[in-house]
Amino acid sequence: METLRITLIVVLILSSFFLTMLILMHKGKGGGMSDMFGGGMSSALGSSGVAERNLNRFTALVAVIWTATVVVLGLLVRFA
Repeated sequence: METLRITLIVVLILSSFFLTMLILMHKGKGGGMSDMFGGGMSSALGSSGVAERNLNRFTALVAVIWTATVVVLGLLVRFA
């Protein structure tokens, strides 16, 4: 049981890091925090439609993995 808990914690840390990096890679939609950090200036250098869709899909996949890991860890702590 301890090995499962350690594995889930490692998966949670890695997925948290990748989810943060993927969210930061998204193109700004105009206004707000993204323009404050230079997102508005690089709009001409933004990714293509296909690349943006793939980035969205990969971000959603990592978010599902992160959520599932949090739920399983919570259940493991609660019932073990």
